[in-house]
Amino acid sequence: MLMTKNTNTKRIYMDYAATTPVDPRVKKAMEPFWISNFGNPGGLYEEGRRANEALEESRKKIAAIIGARPGEIIFTSGGTESINLAIFGALKMLGGGHLITSKFEHHAVLKPVEDLKKRGFEVTYIEVNGDGVINAEDIKKALRPDTVFVSIMYANNEIGTIQPIAEIGKVISDYKLKNKNLPAGQAGHKLLFHTDACQASGYLDLNVDRLGVDLMSVNASKIYGPKGVGFLYKKQNVKLMPQILGGGQEGRLRSGTENVAFAVAMAEALRIAQEEKTKEAKRLTKLRDYFISRAIKEISKVVLNGHATKRLPNNINVSVLDIEGESLVLALDSEGIAFSTGSACTSESLDPSHVILALGKPYEFAHGSMRFTLGKKTTKKEIDYVIQKMKEKVKWLRIVSPINLDPDAQSMSRPEVFAGEGLRVKAKSKNFK
Repeated sequence: MLMTKNTNTKRIYMDYAATTPVDPRVKKAMEPFWISNFGNPGGLYEEGRRANEALEESRKKIAAIIGARPGEIIFTSGGTESINLAIFGALKMLGGGHLITSKFEHHAVLKPVEDLKKRGFEVTYIEVNGDGVINAEDIKKALRPDTVFVSIMYANNEIGTIQPIAEIGKVISDYKLKNKNLPAGQAGHKLLFHTDACQASGYLDLNVDRLGVDLMSVNASKIYGPKGVGFLYKKQNVKLMPQILGGGQEGRLRSGTENVAFAVAMAEALRIAQEEKTKEAKRLTKLRDYFISRAIKEISKVVLNGHATKRLPNNINVSVLDIEGESLVLALDSEGIAFSTGSACTSESLDPSHVILALGKPYEFAHGSMRFTLGKKTTKKEIDYVIQKMKEKVKWLRIVSPINLDPDAQSMSRPEVFAGEGLRVKAKSKNFK
């Protein structure tokens, strides 16, 4: 019944935090480097020189935007590779040390950190408050003489909350100055600060000096560029160990023939995003707040996740109680609406969102978390349609659901998950009425 095929030809896309369509201006900029200017930038002949000029010009453009030197920009295949190069590149050469990160980082940070724990590193996971914001003082308290690396995301990929990166950067800088005479092998100049800025790059200031970062990861697919390209900013005096060995491209830090077309696209997408961010952020903030206001007022048991204003202008994350997030995703998809749920909806896992759990919210809130992210094509009319269909589908799903939760409850039971014969089934909550 819920899965009847939508007869509307128009789709409404509200998952811009997952990926964005390529901006026509970006497509136009990159097209010449597929057919006419196709040379290998390592070549000494004219075709190679033209390709190399385009590659280095793209590097210069990005460097100018973020206040860096061209040689500090390393092109990668995307955000995940950039993050892995920053973490493993800085730390695999060490035999151990102390790391600081937060509990609600992207898995591209959490998984490498878990790997380093197995290699002998100690990790401190900073808590976020109930609004999903980190206190810079908590970073200060966690710093130790053997701290070698801090990684805090600029803006969260699920709930969109913005972290005080510049404030944290100053805390770390002050600590390094105070402890500059530490014995060799301890913190001092070796303490590095990395930020995952993939979600932030379309709306926030990326000046690396103002942020106080040594390493910063950015990708193109969040800012209307193609999938498969990103960059890592690496401060000039930071030493990294390459993770991909071969011909020694990208300053011997990322071997492989450079993807010139995608490097051009990365630079153009970042240029457009930074030039248009103020106007677009203002427009999207109004639409975001309108969506949140209507959802909370018109649908019972809807709870906003994350800070109301210290969040990206396009991010809406709510928990809709008494239903599973995946059910609403599929129900609205049948009405032509695309968005995502916070829980890991795969064939192998029904794990709830670690981000929502990090806020101190119960498992039931995490399983019912929904992320709607707006973009350049989003209109108020589209939001009105989504809210209307959301009201209809939530009402239907609650009729067939045995769950009836109290949104004001301070604690709820954790549903146990059982496995058997290849099927994973959640036990009923004790809060059923």
